[in-house]
Amino acid sequence: MKIRYTIAVLAIVLMTAAAVAAGPPAKSTADDQTGMEVTVYNSNIGLIKDMRSVALPKGQGELRFMDVAASIKPVTVLVKAANAQETFSILEQNYEYDLMNASKLLDKYVGKKIKIIDWNKYQDRTETVEAILLSNNQDQILKIGNEIYLGYPGVKVLPELPENLIAKPTLTWLYENERAGPLALEVSYLTDNITWKADYVMVLDAKDTSSDLAGWVTVDNRSGASYRDATLKLVAGEIHRVEDRYQEKMFAMEDKARVGAAQFAEKEFFEYHIYDLARKTTLKDMQTKQVTLLEAPGVGVRKEYRVYGSSSFFTRRISDETPKQPVKVMILFRNAADNGLGMPLPAGIVRLYKEDESGSRQFAGEDEIAHTPKNEEVALTIGEAFDIAAERIQTNFVQITTRRYESEWEITLRNHKKEAVTVAVIEPLWGNWNIIRSSHPYKKLDAFTVRFDVKVPVDGETKVTYKVSVGL
Repeated sequence: MKIRYTIAVLAIVLMTAAAVAAGPPAKSTADDQTGMEVTVYNSNIGLIKDMRSVALPKGQGELRFMDVAASIKPVTVLVKAANAQETFSILEQNYEYDLMNASKLLDKYVGKKIKIIDWNKYQDRTETVEAILLSNNQDQILKIGNEIYLGYPGVKVLPELPENLIAKPTLTWLYENERAGPLALEVSYLTDNITWKADYVMVLDAKDTSSDLAGWVTVDNRSGASYRDATLKLVAGEIHRVEDRYQEKMFAMEDKARVGAAQFAEKEFFEYHIYDLARKTTLKDMQTKQVTLLEAPGVGVRKEYRVYGSSSFFTRRISDETPKQPVKVMILFRNAADNGLGMPLPAGIVRLYKEDESGSRQFAGEDEIAHTPKNEEVALTIGEAFDIAAERIQTNFVQITTRRYESEWEITLRNHKKEAVTVAVIEPLWGNWNIIRSSHPYKKLDAFTVRFDVKVPVDGETKVTYKVSVGL
């Protein structure tokens, strides 16, 4: 008897819970938002924090949390009720992405009756027929009366919307709520297809010794949602994503540049640094937004000409044909406070401009920089010098043993510019090396690189010669 009573009570409880859960679901849209925060990484991922006020009844029920990103990663969803942490909990979560379109609507009506309205142009009136939709694959197959039609003109009319189809990506939760009333929900999740990058414009002065540097942030939102009046944060760095595991390698940022119209403030966070936009902004779906990052006038720069050798030259005889070598044009500057900067520069493309003799600004080249902390040097490879020529010949080569070689080199530099120049000849050596003699002094840059700084007069030439011994 007790067993029957217990089963009956349990059945009533289960039926009551099922009835509650089966009731009309509560819905929350972007209209319920009380706050929005978007943190964007420059690796095509963003962290969304969506704050909403939602009134829910007491007990178990279903909540449809709408207007989330189409590119959401459902496994990253975190739900918190700020004013009811002990009384509100999520029991189950579903991500509904079976979005409504004409084809999916018709798929739900395969084997069922639909109406077709067509315009009869000969009788100048509309005609309505009933049909059974037999197939909705590549072509629609319909049964009208006792005949089968492969496609039929007209507008298909459905009696009602089928279940389990939604217009927008939606998170659906089965919740347990111990107290009725409005909840302050904070829902955070990661989404793909939102990213940012930095772009820089540098304008050189006439003497190539000073420049004006401006930086822009470009945020590209293709996540499938709009973020209205959002607090925008940017983190510079790459996030290494390996299946279900995330390792964050973010770039530490410190201090601030001397800025004019810059709108971002840098703040320290854990071991990282974040750029905070000083005002709220709206990121629309399928929108690219640009915001000023920095403006730094009077940044000191220097120009260098460089010729690079190859470490493979020293263990073999090269062709007797005189090889011409490119002379690289470099622009270098120090990212320091005493140079008008001192703000860590996120990775991006620097585009260089300079005014010609008529005062018209011309594009001079571009290069990509990596994340650059303060007090580090930035080196831009802008192009190749037109009026400086370099040629390299091997004047001698001797194999001393099976593991040691000696070779002699002559690098000829010719200057056709209107002023004298200094060209850096950078030679990557190999193995256990020793320079036996050289025509010019050199600086050892590291264990396998030396640099000759060579002055070349106006309309003149300078030859750099050296003999090196290289062993395995």
